[in-house]
Amino acid sequence: MKVAVGSDHAGYRLKKEIVRFLSNEQIQFKDFGVFSLDRADYPDIGVQVGEAVANKEFDRGILICASGIGMSITANKVPGIRAALCSNVECAQLSREHNDSNILVLGERVTSVASALEILRTWLSTDFSGKERYAMRIRKISEIEKRYNGGES
Repeated sequence: MKVAVGSDHAGYRLKKEIVRFLSNEQIQFKDFGVFSLDRADYPDIGVQVGEAVANKEFDRGILICASGIGMSITANKVPGIRAALCSNVECAQLSREHNDSNILVLGERVTSVASALEILRTWLSTDFSGKERYAMRIRKISEIEKRYNGGES
């Protein structure tokens, strides 16, 4: 599995812990930044990670900002992205099983490192269930994207 990772300045500290975890687990990843606590705008990083996942350069992505909300909004503007802001293990599991989420979003100010790593472990190890009712819903989301993006998806 190849994972794209990114944060703004408000998610930088948690991103460092996630990068350490991915390294320790020998999961291949690319860090799209940021690389310091200097102010950065979450849309700049969110769109880079979103496009890298949508273009299939990476299997999944992880984005972090202060609350996770800004990164979620940004990533979900990219056609083909199903970014899930997860605050607990159950949401992480359901986002994969039911929604086939391809980007996990975390909020550094609202999630402890221990919780974030537990959420991440669950999200990485959970597969899409493949049940037809969930696949049908994902197809409906893709149709909505096509309608609002000039036929692209």
